[in-house]
Amino acid sequence: MRVITGSARGRRLMELEGMETRPTTDRVKEGIFNIIQFDIEGRRVLDLFAGTGQLGIEALSRGASAAVFVEQRRAAAGLVRKNLEITGLAGRARVVCGEAMAFLASAGEKFDLIFLDPPYGSGLCQGAMEAISKFDILANHGIIICESPVGQEAPAAVPPCALHRTYRYGKTQVTSYHREEGGGQ
Repeated sequence: MRVITGSARGRRLMELEGMETRPTTDRVKEGIFNIIQFDIEGRRVLDLFAGTGQLGIEALSRGASAAVFVEQRRAAAGLVRKNLEITGLAGRARVVCGEAMAFLASAGEKFDLIFLDPPYGSGLCQGAMEAISKFDILANHGIIICESPVGQEAPAAVPPCALHRTYRYGKTQVTSYHREEGGGQ
């Protein structure tokens, strides 16, 4: 697992032992960043269910202004901190060790780009989509990227977000949602 491009290009990221964390493959990550390549520079990023932190780290490497990483497991949150140090991006990041839905309820800030990659089959993508809308944390023209297994129905869009497109990369599907204007930034 490595950073594909940007200021931390080629840096290898650490992974957790065991099967609890399912890192996004380089092929899927490259696909995601091809989708949003013009929507990263200067943006605020939320990497919910961060795991190793690789999606938020890739965004920071490509010019995002700041990122918040939320991970419930203490060992994984510690790993995100180590990966931020390895890449030299810790100064523009904040790591929150806590439950994702609780974070969304108390975030009190808006994000331009939100990555959702919870454990497959958990139903957390749909819950997160609903909470993002309820607590109004996605900025105008913001984008949500949700990763899930092929064959699982993509989470339903929750206004003011609309489903934009679903892409398939082997056994993984990536669904993008865009926020329509309105609801204030």
